[in-house]
Amino acid sequence: MFGLGMPELLIILVIIVIIFGASRLPEIGRGLGRGIKNFRESTSEKPKEISPDSEESNREKERPDE
Repeated sequence: MFGLGMPELLIILVIIVIIFGASRLPEIGRGLGRGIKNFRESTSEKPKEISPDSEESNREKERPDE
């Protein structure tokens, strides 16, 4: 996992606990989980397709009447 072994992960976890405190860890985990879930949902959605008719009508609206 990104070249990190167990000792490195434990050091990172200890630093996080020292900075944020043990009581805020569940809150941080929930936030990260929601963020990952939203990211997955947004990347799996189909992109909105623009019909060729709507592109032509937009171009005509931009042109002045000749």
